[in-house]
Order: sequence, then structure tokens, then C-alpha cells
Amino acid sequence: MASSLGPRRSAALYQSPSKASSRRLGQNGSRTATRTEEACFLNHFEGRGERVDVVRVSKRLSFVLRHHPDSIGISLGAAGWVDVDSLLAALAAHGLVLTRADLDHVVASNDKRRFAFDETGTRIRASQGHSVPVELGYADETPPAVLFHGTPERNVPAILAEGLRAGARHAVHLSSDEATARRVGERRGRAAILTIDAAAMAAEGARFTRSANGVWLVDAVPPRYLRLGG
Repeated sequence: MASSLGPRRSAALYQSPSKASSRRLGQNGSRTATRTEEACFLNHFEGRGERVDVVRVSKRLSFVLRHHPDSIGISLGAAGWVDVDSLLAALAAHGLVLTRADLDHVVASNDKRRFAFDETGTRIRASQGHSVPVELGYADETPPAVLFHGTPERNVPAILAEGLRAGARHAVHLSSDEATARRVGERRGRAAILTIDAAAMAAEGARFTRSANGVWLVDAVPPRYLRLGG
């Protein structure tokens, strides 16, 4: 069924049904649907329009809402919020046409729940990871006794010597479980897992906050609180 939103919408951000149908076949030649394909099928018939590529749209939103809102001509509020209608209009003007239902789907289903709507549903922001000045306003919390950080193995010597630093971001990101930390670390190569003595850090005055999607945030982790392994 042709899209009423023009050719841009059916290009890179949407999966071709003909390509998808050729990817997985059973032993008898019949197609076996992947979970992603099943979700796309359900979303289509739930009125969400064409098959939105959650990964690609999520990456574009991260770029805009964490780092470069100016790339589409918008500004973030002091706490990182932007009006949803303004965001959708600006994205469309720069080649990414999304409906509100598409945006809802991406927010709900991207793998780390990177984005959140406010209580009115009219504003959206990235939950953490900003390199532009924002004050997210998360309250201090007492962390679990240990937290975890996944990183490519090549980074381990420098981290053990210098500790974890926020770099261009506002805070170091930590996970409450080893499995999540491993998934994060494996994005850029074979992962090593670092265990953080969060209880000792908190006892000595370190301030921890937790984002809307459950990521623990702290300014830095000195080497003495780190050990290699889960």
C-alpha cells in the first residue's frame, strides 16, 4: 500500500516487506517470522502505518535530543524537554517524516528506553547521555551495593589506571546488572565488565542519581572503587 507521506518515508527508515520475507526460511522452504517482523506486522495493523525502523529512528533522535538539537533547528529546554509537535515538524523538514504514533512506538520499544515523555505527553527528552547543557533534575538515590560498567576490552588498562570519567557526557553511566552492562560494552567490540563498589563510593560522599530508564549516573568513578570482572 503506497504511503501518503511521500517517498522519503518508505526509504531507509522502513523495512521492505519483500526483503524481510526472504531472510528466514524453514527447512521446508516456508518462512519463519522473526520477532522484529512479527512486531512490525502487528504495528501495521494496529494503525501505526508503515514499518518504522526503530533502531535508525532511535539513533537519529539520540543525535538530536542528546547532542545536536540545532541540526534540525530546535532548542532544548533547561531540563532537556522539547515540544513533541515542534520536534516532529522539524524532523519532517529535515527528511524524517514520523507520525505521533510512530514516535510513541519508538519511545516504547527502543532497546534501552532512551527517551521519555513528560506527564502531559506533549514534551519529550532523552533520559540521559547529553553532551549539551541540561539539568535533568533527578533526585539523589542510594545505589545498590555494586554496579557494573561494560566497555570494550581495549579500554580496560586506561580505566583501571584513571577511573571512569564522563568525558563529553554529563555523567558516567552504570548498570544495575551484569547482563545489561555486557550488552552496552559489546556495541563497540568484545566487552569487559567492571564492577563498581557503589556502596563505598556513596559512604564517602559520591552522589548517585538514576535516570527514567534505570541507568545509574555518577560524576566519576575513581580507580580504587573498580575491579575487573562481574
